[in-house]
This record gives sequence, structure tokens and C-alpha cells, in this order.
Amino acid sequence: MKIFAAVLFLLILYSLGSALYYMYNDKGNSTRMVRSLSIRIGLSLFLFIVMMIWYRLNMDTDCLDMAADCLDMVTD
Repeated sequence: MKIFAAVLFLLILYSLGSALYYMYNDKGNSTRMVRSLSIRIGLSLFLFIVMMIWYRLNMDTDCLDMAADCLDMVTD
């Protein structure tokens, strides 16, 4: 998951850099900057959603492990 998040973060930075490049070179004559920023927003939202789901799945397994430990302490 860490590698996936790092790669996605690098893609987000690349998209932001390309938007900056298009802003200076196109002089407002093209929509490439807007498209690049839209891609950045989409990637950021995707990364946020994936991280929220990943956190939720890990939290559930941690809670199950903790509940099993509590049950073991009660039965001993």
C-alpha cells in the first residue's frame, strides 16, 4: 500500500508540474492546463478514497484481534 500511495503521489505531482508548464507555454490558448489540473484532482480524490478504505479494513482487523484477546482474558 505504501508503494501504491507513493506512486500515486508522484503522479499527482507530475500532473501539477505539467499544469504549471502548460500555464506558462500555452498563454491561455489551450485547455491542457485545465485538463491536467482535473486529472490531479481526480487522482487526489482516488488516493484519499483508497486510503480511507484501507484504513477502515485495517481498523476492522485490529478490532477483531483486540476482541479475541479480550475474550481470551475473560475465559482464562
